Amino acid sequence: MDLLGLLFFTLYVILVSALARRTLGAPIGWPRSIAVALVVLTSAYGAAVAVVQAAGLPFTEEALRESPLPYVALAGLALVWVFLFGLVALVLLELFVPTGALPPVRSLFTGWRDRRRRARRYARITAIAVKHGLGGYLRGRRRTAPVQGMAKTARALTAALNEAGVAYIKFGQMLSTRPDLVPEVFTRELSTLQTRAAPEPWPGIEGAITGALGRPAAEVFASVDPAPLAAASVAQVHAAELRDGTRVVLKVQRPGAQRQVEADVDILLRLGRRLQRATAWGAALGVQRLAEGFAASLEEELDYRVELANMQAVAAEVGGDRLRVPRVHPEYSSRTLLVMDRVEGTPVGDAAELLACFTAQERREIAERLVGEVLRQITVSGVFHADLHMGNILVGPGGELSMLDFGSVGRLDSGARSSLGLMLAAVDRDDSIGATDALVDLLDRPEELDERRLEREVGQLMVRYGSGLGGRGTSDMFAELFPVVLGHGFSIPPQIAAAFRALTALQGTAAAISPDLDLIQAARQQGRLIADEAMSGAALRESLEARLMSLLPALQRLPRRVDKITEDLEQGRFTVTVRPFADREGRRFLTDLVRQGVLAALAATAVLAAIMLITSDQGPMLAPDMPLYTFLGAGLLFVGFVLALRALVLVFRDDTP
Repeated sequence: MDLLGLLFFTLYVILVSALARRTLGAPIGWPRSIAVALVVLTSAYGAAVAVVQAAGLPFTEEALRESPLPYVALAGLALVWVFLFGLVALVLLELFVPTGALPPVRSLFTGWRDRRRRARRYARITAIAVKHGLGGYLRGRRRTAPVQGMAKTARALTAALNEAGVAYIKFGQMLSTRPDLVPEVFTRELSTLQTRAAPEPWPGIEGAITGALGRPAAEVFASVDPAPLAAASVAQVHAAELRDGTRVVLKVQRPGAQRQVEADVDILLRLGRRLQRATAWGAALGVQRLAEGFAASLEEELDYRVELANMQAVAAEVGGDRLRVPRVHPEYSSRTLLVMDRVEGTPVGDAAELLACFTAQERREIAERLVGEVLRQITVSGVFHADLHMGNILVGPGGELSMLDFGSVGRLDSGARSSLGLMLAAVDRDDSIGATDALVDLLDRPEELDERRLEREVGQLMVRYGSGLGGRGTSDMFAELFPVVLGHGFSIPPQIAAAFRALTALQGTAAAISPDLDLIQAARQQGRLIADEAMSGAALRESLEARLMSLLPALQRLPRRVDKITEDLEQGRFTVTVRPFADREGRRFLTDLVRQGVLAALAATAVLAAIMLITSDQGPMLAPDMPLYTFLGAGLLFVGFVLALRALVLVFRDDTP
């Protein structure tokens, strides 16, 4: 074949491939379409010869020259039927191996080094899972763990993640904050995961500081302590002093940490997609969506500019007399370096030192101030610290409260803040109806919600944990609220889950400061102070003015609209228009249904008509052994089969996002 012939053959292959994709009306992959087109074109000649000979025509050059029309018609019939078999092959491939299920063809020739690295890491992760007795879950043989074995499985999963490395540890930590997705026994075990690591040698950290600053560290800092204050798998914290004498701390990302985490996250995403497809528990849990959300959050956590912005946002909403946020130095900070003022104090986790430094009354006041500030952040400002474990709260020598580690900050809009405040107030009043209404407004009403059953379950939950907020274990009540709302079809937005998590973590942190604190009574007292502040004269007037300004356009148009309605009623012109298919999803469903019905009807009609033509023994002859009606019936049967395949593709195609 010469170059011109090869060019024409290539164009024919591309044309047949595009025609096949267009005929089926589905985004079928180009590689399989081209492969089927090659088979069609290479088989077309043999099929045409077989059909011509079966029709009783002599396959000679003289006969073809004398009467070319029957030969062309029969060859065309053979070509379209070979094309039909190619379409059937494409439909079967899409049914059993959908487009995208296999790696792209170009991956066979590129990325060998990455594949070898991933293969070694896959083998390592699989070996760790098998070592801890989790191999069956990877293969999908175990669908769910029995209730009595959940604790053992949770411990095994925690140990496996801890051994797998930093990205998997952080994934486990993220799961520990999602009681709406995993059972409580798993969240309890996964919350023990830690990312402590051996310190990075000082030369490597010094080089990372210099690279982040873009200049020698000595030009910015008078001194930097080579011994870290804390060391984790991703970052280290070092004490330092600026040239002007300001005492600061440096959060420095370890050299190579970004590359290591990205490699593990890539494997985690692939593993999530595999578990989503291959296991029932992975599909039920939505492992792929979890892994993708985790990858996005971890990418933000590795960018210290995000944490810097979080610190500035929280600092703008709190008063320095209530709570301190370390002042950051943006001029020295970057993606891998965060410079902030050093805050002196004792971590809340060091309960023994707190007991020695403060009296019981002082500790109570400190804990009440912490409760009030957390409630203020969640229900008033809407910007709150979402990771309130005891290591992130410092108590200064004079009782000052400081917050650290702003990698996780939640944000609630005004509507969510109002609904959450109403729900807390209803729980305080032991009002199950008000709590249910606020909960529905907070989480958005699902379809087919049984409000009466939800109201009873919320009421039973409130009775179980005591009457109002003065009862015991209200944080446990919030933890048990997750399975209740999930059982009714609610989906919990991540920011709402973060607020619930912050409220739940507040109990342990406040109890560590003052073990005899009545946390719920403190929450009630601080909540009333916040409400009094929000309902003060100036605040109330400002809120009412804002509401009236938003309603002013509607109020201005209201008299005219009432007058028009009254006039239409008097004149008998008042009508009500109902649009049964105003919803886009409803129109789409009806359109797809009608389309499938029309295609099925046309396909059935074409097939029946084709059978009638093929079985007819009358009419003119196209060839000695081929009646014209049989030829037309074969062509019509091709049309019917194509329409049937198109309808089949519409049935099996998944258009959900």
